[in-house]
Parts: sequence; C-alpha cells; structure tokens
Amino acid sequence: MSDAQHPAQEENHEGPIKTPKQLVLAVVASFLVPIVVIILLANFVNFGGKTGAGSDGMSEEAVSRRIQPVGSIEIREAGGGPPKTGEQVYQAQCAACHAAGAAGAPKLGDEAAWGPRIKTGYDALLTSALKGKNAMGAQGGGEFSDFEIGRAVVFMANKGGGKLDEPKAPEAAASAPDAAASK
Repeated sequence: MSDAQHPAQEENHEGPIKTPKQLVLAVVASFLVPIVVIILLANFVNFGGKTGAGSDGMSEEAVSRRIQPVGSIEIREAGGGPPKTGEQVYQAQCAACHAAGAAGAPKLGDEAAWGPRIKTGYDALLTSALKGKNAMGAQGGGEFSDFEIGRAVVFMANKGGGKLDEPKAPEAAASAPDAAASK
C-alpha cells in the first residue's frame, strides 16, 4: 500500500501543548481551576441562613423563644382584694373536676359521695383540699388563700348535705386572741 491510499494515517499527531511554558500553565491550571470551583460552590451552598424544609427553627422568633428566661416574676398587690366566696373558688378551680366527677372527685350535690367525707369533719376536708388527695393536687392546683379554700370546702360539703359553718376570716381569727387577752 502506498501513502496515497491511507492519507488519514499520515496526519500529524501533535497535542495542543507545544512549548514547556504551555505545559507549566496547563499543570497549574489543572490544580487551581478545580480548587476555585470547589470554593465557589461551597460559598454558594452556605450563603445565607438556610432552614430545613418546613422548619422555622432558625427564625428570629424561634431563637428568641429558646433563649428567653425560664421564670418570670409577677408582682401582685398585697392582699389581692377581698377574699373570694366559696362559690367563686368552686367555679374558678374546683368545678373542673367536681362538676363532672372526674378522676373520682365527688360531684357537687351528691350526698351519697359527700356523706362519708363530711363525717370526717371540716379539718380533715380542709387538709385534703390544701395538701391534695389522690388525683387532686394541693389546692386543686389553684392559687387561693387557705381561707378561700376553706370557704370552697364548706360550700361543696354543704351542697352535699353537710351543715358546716363558714370559716372565720383570718383578720377576725387573729384579733380574737387579742380581744380574749385584753379581758
């Protein structure tokens, strides 16, 4: 075969790099270009605050909720106004369980359920109400004075067939020994 029959084989097989300077530039570029591309991609991905899908965990509101103080102080006026009646305390706190009989609480007006409890006396009922009993927490979970809780105990017991006397106000009880001592 002659050279004229295979012209494609005779083509020059040289590469694009012809000088040592071009070789050095190609080697340096082969290292630097990927590094620059990686840095640019990393900056693109990390740019700005990203949140997870459906999450607002990094929003200003969510962050402020997480770092807010655990407790708070509530300043109330000393005395807090006139004491609540037994019915007011019952409606505010006790009715949640005693109206429906939830968690074994005796229903208001159920003489059969209240009878044995009333026989234990006012002091036993008051102690149960103040300290809690069974599923009921101390003061039924409320924030009332002992006097107000006593009034609620009398209210509920009397609705259940009891004939308990209303407890004396703390001021009257405190001044009674002074009056007895002065006689």
